Amino acid sequence: MGGSSASAFKSAIGIILTALIGVPLFAYLAIKLATSGMSTDLTSSTMTKEAVAARLQPVGVVKIVEGGPPGSKSGKVVYESVCISCHGAGLAGAPKFADAGAWAGRIGQGFDTLVKHALGGFNAMPAKGGAADLTDDEVKRAVAYMGNAAGAKFEEPKVAGAAGGAIDPAVKGKEIYASVCMACHDSGAAGAPKFGDKAAWAPRLKDGVDNAIAIAIKGINAMPPKGGYSGSDEEFKAAALYMINASK
Repeated sequence: MGGSSASAFKSAIGIILTALIGVPLFAYLAIKLATSGMSTDLTSSTMTKEAVAARLQPVGVVKIVEGGPPGSKSGKVVYESVCISCHGAGLAGAPKFADAGAWAGRIGQGFDTLVKHALGGFNAMPAKGGAADLTDDEVKRAVAYMGNAAGAKFEEPKVAGAAGGAIDPAVKGKEIYASVCMACHDSGAAGAPKFGDKAAWAPRLKDGVDNAIAIAIKGINAMPPKGGYSGSDEEFKAAALYMINASK
């Protein structure tokens, strides 16, 4: 084979090798570039610890929200559990919490108008801020709480039975149990004595009812103080007695 023929043969081999290696490599790089950023890595430092924890949280975890029985949430509790998602940073046109300038025009419309907008929805805000389970009075308290933080003098609707008049301990105890305590005591989760289970409650009551209630108020093992209930010790005592009486 002559020198020119050998050179031509080597050139042909080079072109073939380039085609076999270069084309797939180019295709791989093009695909990699097109799909970059489409996957999520739980170990990546771009994800916050909170985001990772949320992804890994087991299904069925019960979160206890402060506020007491249905209808008794204060304006602060409603704000911190619902309204803060937009009003905390002033998103979607919502007046930012405690921003007197942003709230001035709203406060000038009056409490009744603000409540009407909050209950029925206004602009980007859905009815009751998207929390349909809130009572009208709970929404009113949230409106008053946010308005007052920006300089208003609104009055939050009082919680029924919170001031004046006697509270039926049995009724109050049942309400608190249904809103807080049943999260664990209904099924006996996290080592809690199951509601109505005499054998499970017996060890807790061996030193007397008052001692058992005192321990529950302080919290024990997996149970936080008062089981996470944010009301008074006397109200919690009603719930404890409701459960204790059911075990006798």
